[in-house]
Amino acid sequence: MASLILKSGREKSLLRRHPWVFSGALDILNGNPQSGATVDVRAADGLFLARAAYSPSSQIRARVWSFDPDEAIDADFFRRRISAALARRTIFFPSPHLPAKNGGTEGGVTDAFRIIHAESDGLPGLVVDRYGDVLVMQILTAGCEFWRETLADLLLEATGASAIYERSDADVRELEGLQPRVGLLRGALPDTRLTINEYGLKFLVDIEHGHKTGFYLDQRANRNRVGQLAAGRDVLNCFCYTGGFSIHAARGGAKSVVSVDTSADALAVGQENATLNGIQPDGLEWLEADVFTGLRKFRDQNRSWDLIVLDPPKFAPTASQAEKAARGYKDINRLAFKLLRPGGILATFSCSGGIDAALFQKIVASAALDAGVDAQIVETLTQGPDHPVSIHFPEGAYLKGLVCVKS
Repeated sequence: MASLILKSGREKSLLRRHPWVFSGALDILNGNPQSGATVDVRAADGLFLARAAYSPSSQIRARVWSFDPDEAIDADFFRRRISAALARRTIFFPSPHLPAKNGGTEGGVTDAFRIIHAESDGLPGLVVDRYGDVLVMQILTAGCEFWRETLADLLLEATGASAIYERSDADVRELEGLQPRVGLLRGALPDTRLTINEYGLKFLVDIEHGHKTGFYLDQRANRNRVGQLAAGRDVLNCFCYTGGFSIHAARGGAKSVVSVDTSADALAVGQENATLNGIQPDGLEWLEADVFTGLRKFRDQNRSWDLIVLDPPKFAPTASQAEKAARGYKDINRLAFKLLRPGGILATFSCSGGIDAALFQKIVASAALDAGVDAQIVETLTQGPDHPVSIHFPEGAYLKGLVCVKS
């Protein structure tokens, strides 16, 4: 087997079981491994550290499969990892192995959730979301690309799903030297527009064209929480996508809901979701606009709300982009604080990996200061339990949320 020999002193992160090996840590490459092939990673003195997938094009030159020198990386290895990931989901979702029966929801909550969450499930670069009896798979790294066919077969075997649709089109594939790939991978799929259940609501999911794998499953519980807070309030939902927070707020008894997004197609699906759930259009406003521009326009119009949701896209994928992203987060939060009525609630989120929870709180605090308001954090929110965080991989805690009340 080919091997990577690290520079002296660069083994510390692997000894702490962090799964990434950066190119700057490498000293010697023994052998000529192809992209995605398995290599041993060793310290400068020859000590075995890990068995990993090699990625010659990426700054993350290797991603660890196993820290066990006796564990072979083969189909049985992936079968065990998939089985373990499904078993963990049974803590919160009673039946992640099988399709929901008769269109019902699992555990009365949902029939759509993540079953494989990359590094946090010991499978770096593999993301698999389940929508009813359809799996949507994203392959983001050279290692998972190498094992693509095996992984697809094992996922069908483990879940009993009727189809696997591939959404390997994220920008990070380019960093791995991989081309985007979208399409049906296994089984039969009459339509790429699916309907899922979530806390008694139905949502349309476009697994071919939608964001990520089609829907933001990591915000499931947070959408429900906003719905609980919305009763009797005027609500503004920014970066609304297909209206997840909006529909929950309307079902929760909001007096009015204004939903803002740049995508006319997403807003159209949001209106379909409202109809699908029997929510009347009265009190719902769908606005196609840039949120930064729209918030300033609302300010100039002296409009105000009781509850504002800020769920922007990823401003800072990496820490190197944090400074620029911080300005964007501060701007929208400052404007939101100005638009909140006294006693109003701001539910604000960041999904940027380059912005940690402490920095995000500082940004929101600075935004409140610039807006000339005082506020209290009454709740912190994060991703759902189907998006776990490995204790050795803090980068997995990417979704940060604060619920603030304006004094």
